[in-house]
Amino acid sequence: MAGQREQQWQLPAPIEGDPLHPVNLPPALKAVLFRRGLHTNASLEALLSDQPLPAAHDHFPELEAALQRLKKACHDHEAIAICGDYDADGMTSTALLMRAFAAMGAAPQAAIPSRMADGYGLNPGMVEELHTAGVGLLVTVDNGVAAHEALTRAEELNVEVILTDHHTLPASRPKALALIHPATTPEGSPYAGLAGVGLAYVLARELAAELNKPEAIRTARDLFCIGTVADMAPLTGANRVLLKDGLKHLHRSRCAGVQALQQLAGLGDRPLRADDIGFQLAPRINAVGRIGEPALVVDLLTADDPNQAFELGRRCDALNRQRRELCDAIEAEAIALLDSDPSPLPAFLLLAQSHWHHGVIGIVAARLVERYQRPAALLASDSDGLMRASVRAPEGFAVDQALQHCTALLERHGGHPAAGGFTVRIDAVSALHEKLNDLAADWLIHRGDSLLVEPEALLELQQINHEFWKDLQQLEPFGAGHPKPLFWARGCRVADQQALRGGHLRLTLEQNNVERQAIVWRWPDHAVLPQTVDVAFHLTQNHWRGETRFQLEVKSLRAHHNVMELHRPQGRYRVERLEPDGLKLVNPSGDVLVCRVNQEGVLDSEDSRAEHPYVAGLLKEACVGLGLRP
Repeated sequence: MAGQREQQWQLPAPIEGDPLHPVNLPPALKAVLFRRGLHTNASLEALLSDQPLPAAHDHFPELEAALQRLKKACHDHEAIAICGDYDADGMTSTALLMRAFAAMGAAPQAAIPSRMADGYGLNPGMVEELHTAGVGLLVTVDNGVAAHEALTRAEELNVEVILTDHHTLPASRPKALALIHPATTPEGSPYAGLAGVGLAYVLARELAAELNKPEAIRTARDLFCIGTVADMAPLTGANRVLLKDGLKHLHRSRCAGVQALQQLAGLGDRPLRADDIGFQLAPRINAVGRIGEPALVVDLLTADDPNQAFELGRRCDALNRQRRELCDAIEAEAIALLDSDPSPLPAFLLLAQSHWHHGVIGIVAARLVERYQRPAALLASDSDGLMRASVRAPEGFAVDQALQHCTALLERHGGHPAAGGFTVRIDAVSALHEKLNDLAADWLIHRGDSLLVEPEALLELQQINHEFWKDLQQLEPFGAGHPKPLFWARGCRVADQQALRGGHLRLTLEQNNVERQAIVWRWPDHAVLPQTVDVAFHLTQNHWRGETRFQLEVKSLRAHHNVMELHRPQGRYRVERLEPDGLKLVNPSGDVLVCRVNQEGVLDSEDSRAEHPYVAGLLKEACVGLGLRP
């Protein structure tokens, strides 16, 4: 079985004229925005400007009940248990509320289950232990809505619960004093995409306002930024507004733990970008919850002493290195299992090994999704007769819905569209795989079997300069729901190539006498690189030894051709680019039409056939495919 799937490029549809004329951006960026559906002044304004958020009270119907109970707890210096999850979202949420509630007078304590010993979420044993310790109020963050047994036990013990969670709500409302959840907001609410840490931030911010203690949340925005990016929450609506402002100040955080993480990551004293969180800070936090004890991160992010914070940060750093080694080993084993199987690649990848580490199988599942573009579940041994799994999926395949279809075969499950987890009996794994495979096969039929590469706009290498980079920054922050633009460039000569450790490839690409550096991650050893290529890429900057260079982060390469074919019911049309700005169209009967494209991207031909709407449509599509329009 081949490790790399066949890639199919799908270029964007032509754009007539300049539909975003008032916007002062380069044509490539305007093309990206237009193709993402930002056609109105209101949608562009929401992206490019800072708009105030509406009052949270108007969007969360049970927020007031939560605030009244928390005000009483702060006034009475009451013990509050913050029941979080062991991922970066849950741990930053826990630390955020720990710091805020303590500064407002309460006595908070963290209660995060162990990934290895307890599994996900609030459980009855935790409730009983906290009740015995004299805790009468629990606040969940990033979990809780599916903890039916734990919530029932809390009710029996007269322990009050405030639920803040963003995972899929069950059919019936969970038992709780108050539920703070994005699904309870009105349609179109900017708060609808908040992750757990976003809900924790709203709760802390509103409570601080009610008690007139703004200093209590002076580090809350910093933890919000880290948790939101780490959880890959959609960077739209409230997430975008809060993150965009928070990133301006994150590098000078007053949280000693955040400063320690930045120092260990070597980020320096510069404003941070979402990438810095996603690739540098978040992994150091996530690693702890995956293979260590989450209390370490909570201690780090609530520490006030810089020396203590740095030592705790070093422990997180060491666990992250260990996590990387585990991931690489399991990934290699998973790929070997798939490659050694002579049967066709299944629509749903399900692999099970008893010795795999629960804490990192989700990361490896995500890597398999990226590699094979199919849903993937990795299973490891749990308790006697059971296996625990992490699931990831490409966009369009809803993990939570798929698991819901398999409820009869599962002991427990949870998650959201992109990711989830479940526990299953060993003797049910085969039937489960068959069911999931059927669901994925139906999805795959509609999506297609090849890996789809969908560039959003043409960008020539000579257009990549500091002015373009500055304009690109106006569209940040990038992340889930608002990804980095995927550009493409045609006819790039491979001037130099260098194999790097880890199976990566560094390239020097040349186009029209302009050179740019490029990096290809995980380049297959056996793959042959054409001398002239079309390249789909994200534009980044590489900071190395005090020098900053533009870098093309390559997502796909293909051999360059100056000819393309357009398949229609009437037959196959062949289009050839005539340098510098001409097109030759040959219809199925062999008739030829020649035209040129002026600087405004308008077709110009003496042949009246070019004005026919059908022919003009073919030519416009060819203009995009052959690089005459962005």
